[in-house]
Amino acid sequence: MLDTLSIQNVVIIEKLVIGFKAGLCTLTGETGAGKSILLDSLGLATGMRADAALVRKGADQAVVSAVFDVAPENAVYQKLSAADLQVDKGEAIVLRRTLSADGRSKAYINDQPVSVGLLREIGGDLLEIHGQFDTQGLLDPSTHRALLDEYAGADGALAQVWEAWHSARKTYLELKDEAEKSGVEEAYLRAALEDLDALSPQQGEEETLSALRERLMHREKVLEALNAAYHCLQGEQDPVRSAAGILERIADKMGQGGEEILAALDRASSEIQEAVSGIQSLFADMEHEEHNLQTIDDRLYALRAQARKHQCGVDDLPAKRETLAQKLSRIDHADDLLADAGRKVEAARAAYLAKATELSARRMAAAARLDGLVMKELAPLKLERAQFHTQVEELADEGEWGEQGINRVRFLVATNPGAEPGPLHKIASGGEMSRFMLALKVVMAEIGSAATLIFDEVDAGIGGSTADAVGERLARLSRDKQILVVTHSPQVAARANHHWIVQKGGGAVVTTSVVELPTRPERCEEIARMLSGASITEEARAAAGKLLEASAA
Repeated sequence: MLDTLSIQNVVIIEKLVIGFKAGLCTLTGETGAGKSILLDSLGLATGMRADAALVRKGADQAVVSAVFDVAPENAVYQKLSAADLQVDKGEAIVLRRTLSADGRSKAYINDQPVSVGLLREIGGDLLEIHGQFDTQGLLDPSTHRALLDEYAGADGALAQVWEAWHSARKTYLELKDEAEKSGVEEAYLRAALEDLDALSPQQGEEETLSALRERLMHREKVLEALNAAYHCLQGEQDPVRSAAGILERIADKMGQGGEEILAALDRASSEIQEAVSGIQSLFADMEHEEHNLQTIDDRLYALRAQARKHQCGVDDLPAKRETLAQKLSRIDHADDLLADAGRKVEAARAAYLAKATELSARRMAAAARLDGLVMKELAPLKLERAQFHTQVEELADEGEWGEQGINRVRFLVATNPGAEPGPLHKIASGGEMSRFMLALKVVMAEIGSAATLIFDEVDAGIGGSTADAVGERLARLSRDKQILVVTHSPQVAARANHHWIVQKGGGAVVTTSVVELPTRPERCEEIARMLSGASITEEARAAAGKLLEASAA
């Protein structure tokens, strides 16, 4: 629910902090006191369009913050996480917007910069504002299908079968496109595959050949060096063997130190013999090398030419060969593959259409229930001559089908007997629109994620029993949601759990303040003012007391 609204430098509000509560909350006050400014401020904080005219005269910028207490299980936390925002589940969500005098605005969620679009999306999940001239929410025809599905408990029913059909169609079209191009590609693919099969490239071959080529280029120098090294180590004047011979003759006279020297010389002699063996082996390998530079250069040239042709690396040629073979196989079996893909498309379409038809029937049944319940709510709201109709049309054009099914859904109304029903926002007047909205919200109270609903002068142009009916329905809604109402109706104000009065004051500089009326006498006095005007009579106070008593009963 909305916990706190903080406003700085918005129109005639210099600084204002309002702490709201659960249940039915009403804001009353004389016309022009600034109630609309509160709603404009709240709209600014929740991502609605910013207008530089909202910035208080003489101020550099306006700042509005709205703090919401949100249940940990609310899906809004998943959206915040998906947007890489650090907000713990159960932590208060703070929406903040700044608006400079030149019209530029910035948006924040829990002090983290965000786009205005994300602010609007999160704000819409937390709060709904319904004004006399509101064209969003229930008044937006594009939302009606989803609302009806949610009411019917059927949202998301087609996602899986639609995806299966969509995927099958995509595969079929790809195969069909390949088949149509196969006449041109087949000759190329066969020739390319023959060339690669003849070449038979191996993984890592380029590196191996390059290393062998490098060795062959220096073969003569290496052989000469190996031969010289061999003769050095095998010459008659071997210093190791000569030293060992001299010391062996006096070994019995050197003691322990002599034995260690002789052992070291013996190890050195063994190492030299191992080096000699290595030289002999490498010399023999290089002297009898089967490869030659020309053969290696030709092979490398052929491999690299194929790599350039197929726009890949030499090491990727084996994989490229497999890809070409698969394409050729599909061409060879194109008719069978296409026929099989076509059967899968038809099966997936049939499965989708069966589910969509079932959903269509559920929608029609839910629409009939919804229409009946809304119609029951209209008569007490002084709309007894009006008609409400949920239109569920089947879309004849298959191209218009989708994950949402085969229907177009619209909420239609007629306010005069015999008139043709039309879109709600085009047919109803401002006051009628708000009452239609209220009737719909009462019926659909259990759906929608927003825990806070705001109604702006939903009671405009009505009074007496009709206003009382509006108040009763708002009170009913407030059992499950926080309801904020801007009202001029004493009957509605009397139903409130919490009551605030918006007052305008100041001298040369006009200001707006909001004062909570926590006691019964304070509320009675404000409701009496609403009944009688500026001059409050005892009769008005008595009537206000009766309204409060009746509402408490």
